[in-house]
Amino acid sequence: MTEHRGLNMNRLVTLLLMSGLLFAGDALAHEASVTPLFQVKLDDLKNQEGLMLVVDYPAGVKSASHRHNAHTFVYVLAGSVVMQVAGGERKILKAGETFYETPDDVHTVSENASTTEPAKILVFMVKEQAAPPTIPVP
Repeated sequence: MTEHRGLNMNRLVTLLLMSGLLFAGDALAHEASVTPLFQVKLDDLKNQEGLMLVVDYPAGVKSASHRHNAHTFVYVLAGSVVMQVAGGERKILKAGETFYETPDDVHTVSENASTTEPAKILVFMVKEQAAPPTIPVP
């Protein structure tokens, strides 16, 4: 993994896993895998950082409701995913399509649209430095 401007990517992986980017699936307890790609302090934005990662969803995997407290941009790399924020439209996104969440959104639906094929998304966030990237919402 990459370390940039003193930010330890191993610590980031631990934070991601502990903060809710684990996705619950069927009785076999399949999980999405999160691969951090890049993290950088944004010097011209007070106390903000950019974070980029890839999330691989095995077939049928879903996440629990959560929020990111970040500007979150999603690009579907492969397969298809279902995304929805509270009060928003449920969308099925295919490879090449995008999704955006505001810092105030609650991400109520985040799942692989297929029960037989994997999906992969690229996520880019602009968030407060040292804040967890994902927070579970009951």
